Amino acid sequence: MYTLGIDIGSTTSKCILLQDGEKIIGKSLFVGGMGTDSPERAMDSILKSCELSAGDVARTIITGYGRKNFQHGDGEVSELTCHALGGRFVFPELRSVIDIGGQDAKVIILSESGRMSNFVMNDKCAAGTGRFLDVMATILQMDIGDFDACAAKSSNPASISSTCTVFAESEVISQLANGVQREDLIAGICASVAARVSALARRAGVTPMVCMSGGVAKNGAVRRALEQSLDMTIEVSPLAQYFGAIGAAIYAHRQVVKETR
Repeated sequence: MYTLGIDIGSTTSKCILLQDGEKIIGKSLFVGGMGTDSPERAMDSILKSCELSAGDVARTIITGYGRKNFQHGDGEVSELTCHALGGRFVFPELRSVIDIGGQDAKVIILSESGRMSNFVMNDKCAAGTGRFLDVMATILQMDIGDFDACAAKSSNPASISSTCTVFAESEVISQLANGVQREDLIAGICASVAARVSALARRAGVTPMVCMSGGVAKNGAVRRALEQSLDMTIEVSPLAQYFGAIGAAIYAHRQVVKETR
């Protein structure tokens, strides 16, 4: 049985195709989320690469920021549920998920059996999200993918005291004008994100094993700053950006199995 999970974020669309709820047989990611044609392109791409048609898929479940506006699925479920399921699929002993997406950050706490027991979410402010990092990358005229290597060169991370993205933008511009080194600014920016997110994690009751999900999981500088702030090891998988889609595909499989019993 094939099930499809589609995670429509604010900046990217991800798809995962599962066989029998256990094996990932295809994945796709397209830049562009809600309000673009990327979800359809991601779905078409994964089906084509696996040589399947929509009729071969038993169920398609949608999650993410744009889940309520996509018309080609069989249902939708919250990203909290999906990131918990996806994280546990990759890390069977997982107890805490730190998901930093484009527009929000959330921490999901799991029981020993894997059920969600608590969560804390920041969706009111861009600080501590991927959007904050994107804004800073634009100011510094850098590719965000270069942040990790550049931050590693820092010997004196800059202090970014503003908790608002707009004020932090002005602060970074001012520090640049005063001669602060770019690598020190980047290290400070990543530490600022980590400080916001670690505060969420403590409120939620973070406990090992901890992993990161979402696109920011690829940013090693943020991850290292989070590990230092929380004094915990944080696991990262190459599939971190797909956790929501994996969870949606698992949820779809469980629905079908439950209905056919």
